[in-house]
Formats: sequence, structure tokens, C-alpha cells
Amino acid sequence: MLSDVDKEAGVCLVDIGGGTTDIAVFYDNIIRHTAVIPLGGEIVTSDIRMGCNVLAHQAELLKTRFGKAIAEEASENEIVSIPGIRNRPAKEISMKNLAAIIQARMEEIIEFVYSELMQSGYHKQLAGGIVLTGGGALMPHLTQLFEYCTGIDTRIGYPNEHLGKCPDEELKSPMYATSIGLVLAGFMSIDNREERYRTEYAQGVVQNSGLRHSAPEEAPKEGKTRTFGFLQTISDTLKRTMKDSGDDSY
Repeated sequence: MLSDVDKEAGVCLVDIGGGTTDIAVFYDNIIRHTAVIPLGGEIVTSDIRMGCNVLAHQAELLKTRFGKAIAEEASENEIVSIPGIRNRPAKEISMKNLAAIIQARMEEIIEFVYSELMQSGYHKQLAGGIVLTGGGALMPHLTQLFEYCTGIDTRIGYPNEHLGKCPDEELKSPMYATSIGLVLAGFMSIDNREERYRTEYAQGVVQNSGLRHSAPEEAPKEGKTRTFGFLQTISDTLKRTMKDSGDDSY
């Protein structure tokens, strides 16, 4: 979703979740500013519920199925009918009004995001632009609204590049970007820990065997090379030990 080039050039990651919107500003491969805005997709659903006078689950369906972040993109003649409660008449919702409700709240969230960018001092150094992720990023025309309000190039971040040939297309949605990132971070942590233990164990074997330990600059840089070198050291030590003991089977 975010490459090393993005982080070096300068990028703002905006994760629009259910209850909050999380912001992280990267520049020169270092995270420079973070913030949490207490507004997200749930407040948009609440606005629709009150503005259209519908039930909570109906408001959520309206948002996910028919919602647009820019009111001008919705047709004035497009109407959706919501079933009435207890045999009451169906309620007709204008898609134009629905989009206007969504746009008003999303503009407020964008204002908070831009305010955090200004406070960070990096709002003019984001060559990588703004990257939207999270379930809220799926709102149609949201990237255009971000660009219009901030003047910064905006795109949606997908976790595709980390999933390879994953057969489950649903996991490639921005909605799961945070979860996938946490899982990958866990695997990376395990790999780094195993590599560290392997290296420390190899150094301990060399020191305890009485062999000269190579200086750091002479040590292999690649993990596989280091592993093979470690196995070769053990093999040589065993051969020498067996030879000294009079066993010529090696």
C-alpha cells in the first residue's frame, strides 16, 4: 500500500475506520506526525439516520449501496424506496439529499485531516500525496473530494501487493488493510527474531569451539549464506573433533 519510495518522498496515510480516522505522515522514510480524529464511518451513518429519518441498519445500507461523497454526482431524479415500519407506507429517499448529508460530514473530516497536515509542517512536502484506506475509503468520489478540499493528489491504498495471488478477492479491499498490515508485521517480527537467535547461536558455537570469530565486516550479509556458513562451521568442528579422537569415519 505504501512503498519505500512513497515514504521517502512524503506521504500522508489516512485510515478512515468506523469510529475514528487515523493519520500518519511519512517523510524521508520516517514517520513525522500522527493523529486520531474521533470521526469515522459510524458518524456518517448516524447523520443519514437522523437526516433521512430511517433505522440504523437502513442508514448503513443507504450509505454502502447508494452513498456518494459529492452531491453533484448524484441524480436529482434518482429515488430509493425504504420499507415502512409495521405496514406503514414506504419512505422515499432522494439520492441527491443522501449525498449532500454524506458530503457535509466528509468535508468536516477532511478539514480535520488538513488541519493536522498543517500542524505537521509537511503539507507542502507530500510528493506521494494522500493515500486513503479503511472501510470509509470505499465511498465513491471520496478521492476527488479530498483533492478538491486539500489540493493534494489522492489515491486509494490497496493491500494487493502484499497478498500475492490470494484467491480471496475480498481481502484485497482497503477495509482489511490495517488487519493485513498487523499480520505481516507479526510475521516480520518472528522472522527477525529467528534470524537474531540463529546469528547469536552461531556466534556462541564458534566462540565455544575455540575458533576465531570473523569480524562483522567479514560476516556474510545474506541470511542463506550466513546459515550455510554456520552449518559448515559445525561440520568442520565435528570433523576435527572426531579426527583428534582417532575416529576416521569422517
